[in-house]
Amino acid sequence: MRPRLPSPAQDIVDERFERRGVRLLLKRDDLIHPELIGNKWRKLAPNLAAAAGRTVLTFGGAYSNHLRATAAAGRLLGLRTVGVVRGQELADRPLNPSLARCAADGMRLHFVDRATYRRKTASDTLAAVLRAAGAEDAYVVPEGGSNPLAVRGCRALGEELAGRADVVAVACGTGGTLAGLAAGFGSGTRALGIPVLKGGFLATDVGALQAEAFGGPRGDWSLDDRFHFGGYARTAPALEEFAADFEQRHGVPVERVYVAKLLYALVSLAEENAFPRGSTVAAVVTGRPFP
Repeated sequence: MRPRLPSPAQDIVDERFERRGVRLLLKRDDLIHPELIGNKWRKLAPNLAAAAGRTVLTFGGAYSNHLRATAAAGRLLGLRTVGVVRGQELADRPLNPSLARCAADGMRLHFVDRATYRRKTASDTLAAVLRAAGAEDAYVVPEGGSNPLAVRGCRALGEELAGRADVVAVACGTGGTLAGLAAGFGSGTRALGIPVLKGGFLATDVGALQAEAFGGPRGDWSLDDRFHFGGYARTAPALEEFAADFEQRHGVPVERVYVAKLLYALVSLAEENAFPRGSTVAAVVTGRPFP
């Protein structure tokens, strides 16, 4: 099965938006492919083409959606993959469901200590990791898949939504999807990023990614840092209740690490009257729950 692009946009009737005169669209990137889902495929596709058959090595934590997507792509496309996993202590433990899926899809897992992982972008550390993983000739994709090729790949997401919404919102980890998304709009549409990590560093990263990919700033975009719920993969009873309620209302599976925080943010912003009456807000559904 080939990836389904452009992904569908689904009208959602939700009284929390309707009573404020706001139309809600879901951009269903989770329906692109059963395994190569969401923004992960948009970011991976140009990098896999650039790999030209070489082993693909990339990075992630123990529950990384990006590692799973890379492993699935490797199996489906016949490419060797290596996943460098944060946490040497995990090497002697049973694999969690996410890493077990990576291994089942043929990804070779290489665990590194957290200090080394933090330095992974330094040239000497990267070279040492590649040697230790037996992958010195590998094509390297950064953590989260965000590099200039990936950013340019995500520009199509903005092009698919151009003229269809006043605001397009996306949950952000490394910022690559937002950087590309904003570049794909014409005038009159702005991109809103909802970071799922705390730290306030993402604006600088998105700007740097746009500079690398396009030579400078592109599009109208902003970030709202209030909805990370304590950090990556952190949650709270209120968020879980919200996600379960959204699923029940609309029959849409809500991935908890990214999508739940995005939708929670949009409902909160609607209640703050952040969107003018008569406007259309599109939420990019970048993944599905796992397992």
